[in-house]
Amino acid sequence: MKKTLAALHLALLIIFFTASVVLAERIKDIASFSGVRENEILGYGIVVGLNQTGDKDGTYIYQPFANMLVKMGITVNQADLKTKTKNIAAVIVTAKLPTMVRPGSTVDVQVSSIGDAKSLQGGTLLMAPLKGPDGNVYAVAQGPISIGGFSGGSGGSTTVKNHPTVGMIPNGAIVEKEVAVQMNRKSRLDLLLATQDVTTATRIADRINEQFQGNIAKAETPSLVALSVPQGFSEKVMDFMSQVELIEVQVDMPAKVIVNERTGTVVIGENVRISPIALAHGGLTIEIKTEYQVSQPQPFAPKKAETVVVPKVEVKAEEKKGTLMEVKGTTVGELIKALNALGVTPRDLVAIMQAIKASGNLKAELVLM
Repeated sequence: MKKTLAALHLALLIIFFTASVVLAERIKDIASFSGVRENEILGYGIVVGLNQTGDKDGTYIYQPFANMLVKMGITVNQADLKTKTKNIAAVIVTAKLPTMVRPGSTVDVQVSSIGDAKSLQGGTLLMAPLKGPDGNVYAVAQGPISIGGFSGGSGGSTTVKNHPTVGMIPNGAIVEKEVAVQMNRKSRLDLLLATQDVTTATRIADRINEQFQGNIAKAETPSLVALSVPQGFSEKVMDFMSQVELIEVQVDMPAKVIVNERTGTVVIGENVRISPIALAHGGLTIEIKTEYQVSQPQPFAPKKAETVVVPKVEVKAEEKKGTLMEVKGTTVGELIKALNALGVTPRDLVAIMQAIKASGNLKAELVLM
C-alpha cells in the first residue's frame, strides 16, 4: 500500500513539474545579428526560346535586343524584329545575395515578365548583370527557366497551371563581388529581435550575461540588444555569435487576436484572456426559390389558347436556435471549447470576438486585417 501511494505521489510530482515547464526558444530563432542579412539585387534581362508566347508590344524588348545583336556583330533592322520575332520576352531578374558570400558562389534568381508575354515556359535567360542599390554589379544570371507549370491552348480553349510569366533559375546567378562584413574584427554586436518586445529583449540580455558570467549584454530598445565581445573572443567573434545563437530564452508575446474578415480567419495568441461572460449566437437564413410552372392548353382547345409559363416564388426564413451559454474560461483552450460547443463557424467567430472586445471582456489587442 505504501509503495502504491509513493508511486502515485511521484507520478503527481512528475505531472506537476511537466505542466509547469515553459517552452523556450533559441535566440537564433527570434533574433538576428545586425550585418548578417540578405541583400536585394536586380537587373534587366532577355528571355529567348519561347514558343510564340513572347512579347508582342516591343516597348521593353526590341531596342535592347537589337543593341545586343549589334554587339555580337549582327546588324538588324528593328522594324523587322517587330513583325517576325515572337519568341523573346523582356524580364526583370531579382535575387537575394547573402552577406560574405565569396565570388564564384551561386544563388537562385527569379525571372518576371514586364511586357505582354503569355508564358516563359521553355525560355532561356541570356546573360543579365544584377546590380545593388550602389550601382555595382554583384552577380551575373543566365540559364533555363523553370516555371513549375504550363500554359496551353488558344482562343477560348486554354488551360493554365501556376503562374507562367514568373519563373525560377536554381543557382542561376554567379556571384562576382562579395558584400564584405568583417565580423571577426568587431568589438560590438547588435541583436535585432524579429518582433519587438521589452520583456523578451530584457530576458535575452539577462540570459547572455548569465551564460558568459559577465555584464556584456544590454537591452537598449525593445528590438535591439547590444553585445560587447568578451576578451576571450576578440579574434573569434564568429564562435561567440554561434554560442549566443544557441542560448534558449523564454519568449513573452503580447496578447493579440488577429481577425481577417475577408477569409473568416481568426488567430488567437497564447496569452489571450477573457472575463466571464454569457454568450448566445444564432444565425438567420433566408432562402428565396423560384419555380416555373408551365400551363399548357387542353387538346382540341380553341386556336387562341397558348402555353403560359407561371413563376412560383417561395420564400423561406429559418433562424437558428441561439443558446445562451456562460463562458467562464480564462484561457484560449477553454474559450475555444466553449465556442465549439455553440457550433460556431470561423466567420461567426469573427463577429463573436468583435462583440467580446466591444463589451470590454477581451483582455487582448484585436487586430483587423
